Amino acid sequence: MARAAVTIASGATWQEVAADRQAYRDSTIALVEPPLSEISDIPLNTIPLAKQVLTAEEINITESTVEDLAATIAKGELSAVTVTKAFLRRAALAQKACNCVVELLPARSLARAEFLDKYLSENGKTIGPLHGVPISVKEHLGVKDLDHNAGFVSWVGRISPEDAHIVQILEAAGGVFHVRTTQPQSLMHLETSSNLYGVTTNPFNTTLTSGGSSGGEGALIGFRGSCLGIGTDIGGSIRSPAANNGLYGMKPTTLRLPVGGWTATMAGAEQIVPTIGPLSTSLEGCKIFIKAIIDAKPWYKEPSMLPFPWKEEDFFSKKKLKIAVLWDDGVVKPHPPVTRALKEVVDKLKESSNVEIVEWKPYKHDLAWELIANLYFSDGGAQELAACAESNEPLRPLTKYILTENPHVQAHSVDSMWAACVKRDNYRAEYAAHWNSTATSVSSTGELEGMVDIILCPVGPGAAPKIDTAKWWGYTSQWNLLDYPALIFPVDKVVVAKDGEKTDYQPRNEKDKYNWDLWEKYGAEGWKDAPVSLQLVGRRYEDEKVIQALEIVQKETGQPFVTYT
Repeated sequence: MARAAVTIASGATWQEVAADRQAYRDSTIALVEPPLSEISDIPLNTIPLAKQVLTAEEINITESTVEDLAATIAKGELSAVTVTKAFLRRAALAQKACNCVVELLPARSLARAEFLDKYLSENGKTIGPLHGVPISVKEHLGVKDLDHNAGFVSWVGRISPEDAHIVQILEAAGGVFHVRTTQPQSLMHLETSSNLYGVTTNPFNTTLTSGGSSGGEGALIGFRGSCLGIGTDIGGSIRSPAANNGLYGMKPTTLRLPVGGWTATMAGAEQIVPTIGPLSTSLEGCKIFIKAIIDAKPWYKEPSMLPFPWKEEDFFSKKKLKIAVLWDDGVVKPHPPVTRALKEVVDKLKESSNVEIVEWKPYKHDLAWELIANLYFSDGGAQELAACAESNEPLRPLTKYILTENPHVQAHSVDSMWAACVKRDNYRAEYAAHWNSTATSVSSTGELEGMVDIILCPVGPGAAPKIDTAKWWGYTSQWNLLDYPALIFPVDKVVVAKDGEKTDYQPRNEKDKYNWDLWEKYGAEGWKDAPVSLQLVGRRYEDEKVIQALEIVQKETGQPFVTYT
């Protein structure tokens, strides 16, 4: 691709830049062969569109998991080219359904797929664990020679000189990058809307958001236009889209997976460190993704990474899995479908002889939000606002909410930043002590025994929010402040017959009232078919333990309860 010619620097208005980017996107979709048929009406639940447009073989391929696709390609039962073509067509359809694509990469992906097929044929083996598996990527992760704008109109025309580090590793492991996806203005929404591409909607219910900021990934993978994608997370940006679209998604502990080659404002900020991770249609897909990257030893190229190899130990071979259940963060009460899904999982786990269930009392989660909301924009939001002002693009509603209506935003001095980081660290120590207090005994060597292993909790105060309403981040940002790994898994969907009963509730604060009023206004019918997901949280650097815990949870409960395709 040539550098974008229509830019703010060339004298174009923000509207002209946006129109050009959309036209370019459409031109990449037009390259899909055979072309997609025209769709006149987009239904509320877009998932059935695939069976109306795609072939039976394409449906079968695109609804396969990462692990099944990798095995099938490795055995020569499917070619990487055939798989890539199927996912290109379904990704193109996903764009028509829910507006989630920045650009398709047909030339790059098909050339790579042809190489992989030839390699397998000539060598009788794959080049890595992801050989031939299509992978999608959020736009603010650099792809060589392609536009790299992070959702800002004024940044259109910037070009990535090379693939992001994580893209390089996954491609070396056999991955095929076939599509780039949308993100919100500012990268700081739990939904995905920008002036470049408009609103990305939820494929299961288009009145709802796909989540953010990796919401293009969420919608695309939820629609099965990809089976594995790369997202980023500083306040819920992997977990919100994974949950909203019935997917698996993991926010690892920071500094375990490489972030070199992404672009964003406030680069170099260390008070709240963002992280990077997978969204997938399967738990095994997330596991393969993370292990492949760690096995590549990214710390040699990116020295800020911690040199922790993948831990193979069985964490629960001689003990029960002890799960603490957080029903409510004490600030904003979840909507009934979330509480129902959590209760169904807990009730099943209580029947297991391999799991112990206890209650988790939230510790000052209201304070945690004040701390992290104060630390997000240490320049008072100056870089974010300047990037928007440079093109005169208007602030989107949730950009305005988090930047200019957030009472905790502060332009820090050096002294005030140090003081804020001390408060952060004090809170982390207090939360660690809170977790330590769950121990039942202390061994002769001083080891805490019988402690909670994992917290099971909501991902948000409801299923996927209505557009422009995702204002409470506390169920995800809590774990960014603490830097705890967190893993999302699908449980059920909103069912009007189950969730429609009237609930009397008196909200405890303005945030709680805002959230509950939405439920009162729209009811279960307003969230019809929306996935309902939950979150497992572990202690810092216990990423592998969290994954193993979910494997046990799924085995003991028969998760997920529903299949979305």
